[in-house]
Amino acid sequence: MTQDIWLATHPYLQPLADLGAGVDAVASEGSFGCANIPKWNDYIDDFHTGVPLLHSSAIKLDLSSVEAGLVTLAQRLSSKALPRGLAEECHTLHSQLLSTPDAPHRAIARLLDKESAGSEPHAVIQYLGWSVLAYYLRPLVSSFYSWRDEERWLRNYCPTCGALPAMAQLTGSDPGRLRMLSCGRCQTRWRYRRTACPFCENVNDQRLGVLAVEGEAGLRIDYCEACQGYIKTYNGEGNETLLLADWTSIHLDVAASDRGLKRFANSLYHL
Repeated sequence: MTQDIWLATHPYLQPLADLGAGVDAVASEGSFGCANIPKWNDYIDDFHTGVPLLHSSAIKLDLSSVEAGLVTLAQRLSSKALPRGLAEECHTLHSQLLSTPDAPHRAIARLLDKESAGSEPHAVIQYLGWSVLAYYLRPLVSSFYSWRDEERWLRNYCPTCGALPAMAQLTGSDPGRLRMLSCGRCQTRWRYRRTACPFCENVNDQRLGVLAVEGEAGLRIDYCEACQGYIKTYNGEGNETLLLADWTSIHLDVAASDRGLKRFANSLYHL
């Protein structure tokens, strides 16, 4: 399934698609740089004890291209025809990033700071910052996936950045179906237990439920009665890029909220 086909049946998602296209246009110029691949053996002890990659003192990244890329992205989007005053917010952010020499560094550092979860940055800087970081981290995320032993993680938070999962995917066929979780920030995917709440880790099947969503290409809402948390799940294969993008199923977040369910994962689309 293509994005155009999806948007034809979900036209209310077009503004988010246009925003993403603006990010892709800047990314195509190579403005965000690429992370170098570390020596994985330097990180293995932290991996085994559950320290996410970006929170490990063993991993050193040069984020100067990310900081410069954030400034460029804010500037470019400020001149685009964006909905809900976003262009003006991007212009304001661009001015703030130029206000002091270390402003871009502080902005990116805050996004990566595991201690700042209780005081989230502004929605626009979260979206733009993680958009740049996701592109920058792509080669690292790919290499990390190839290196790590999925059976040694199986935790309910992202092995790369430490975020709670935004989405899940069921792959394969019974009795060997696998469940993957997907990060809405850095786009890492990782293995998790097939039947367990990825938030409170409840394993009582009788308290785990499914809300089917008719006509949504295999998408559904998995929820937990113990914590009232939910996770959007793609029950299929072949359309991961589209259906695990989080923004393409934002209407499922609305449906879950209407039913009193809670999204524990941070969303980049509060803007």
